[in-house]
Amino acid sequence: MSSQDNPFPKFALCLKLDNTMFSDDQYQLLDFGDGRKLERLGAYVVDRPCRAAEGVRRKQPRQWGKAAARFEIDRSNQGHWVCPQPLSPEWMLHHGSLTFQLKLTPFGHVGIFVEQARNWDWVIRCVRRAKQPLNVLNLFAYTGGTTLAAASAGAQVCHVDASKSAVAQAKENARHSGLGDAPIRWIVDDVSAFVRREVRRKNQYDAIILDPPSYGHGPKNEVWKLTDHLPKLLQGCRQLLSSHRAFVLLTCHTPGYGPAELQATVTDTFFGSCQVPVVARHLSISCIDGRRLLSGAATWWPS
Repeated sequence: MSSQDNPFPKFALCLKLDNTMFSDDQYQLLDFGDGRKLERLGAYVVDRPCRAAEGVRRKQPRQWGKAAARFEIDRSNQGHWVCPQPLSPEWMLHHGSLTFQLKLTPFGHVGIFVEQARNWDWVIRCVRRAKQPLNVLNLFAYTGGTTLAAASAGAQVCHVDASKSAVAQAKENARHSGLGDAPIRWIVDDVSAFVRREVRRKNQYDAIILDPPSYGHGPKNEVWKLTDHLPKLLQGCRQLLSSHRAFVLLTCHTPGYGPAELQATVTDTFFGSCQVPVVARHLSISCIDGRRLLSGAATWWPS
């Protein structure tokens, strides 16, 4: 299964959520509503679908004409990008020392999920405060944001995703971030199959990161459905977590899996005790007018 199979999640709006951590010159959510969001990502303004923005009215209708790229879905449910002018192949987005090359994908993605930025910062802090070098496993690792965050702080990382193109882009992002020679294993594989093999090999990791899609397919068309397969995958991850465990991060974009469900799942699977300080919250993106757009949920250990 691939991180790229993640559909646009549908969540409600909330006003008491954490914001992403990009500087304004790199990213801004300009407006959202009517099932779409308008974002400035580096040099370009992008207009694309967003299920979380359904049932909400746009606040800045005049802003939408500024989009350099718009993702449209036709009557046959096929998506395509409309770009009045070609975009530069050197379209970059920066977050601290990390650099990401953005690209328009057939899925309506751009190669980065900006709501994950606060998780990158949290991972960096966890790696830096560890009293030993960490071996980190990143599953459904997409284009490498969390991988690069961990590597930039000194961790050794195993990066696993079923999408060959996503892993290739992650390697490019590592190079752009000055991490081309960092100790990262780049693995194109079905995540569940990889975890099963690692359990048989009795390999261990000090930290585990997961960002599973709701639905997906592996390189050999293996089917992934989060509601059916996540519990078993987490059981395997528990066996891979070393006695020197440093942190666990699980993010999710599936309706029905909010903070409470993620918190209970991680607590029961990895620790078996409600006394362990597992924290869970919604992920969100803050609009320039102060509204917040929900973009999934996450649970962190330790808090």
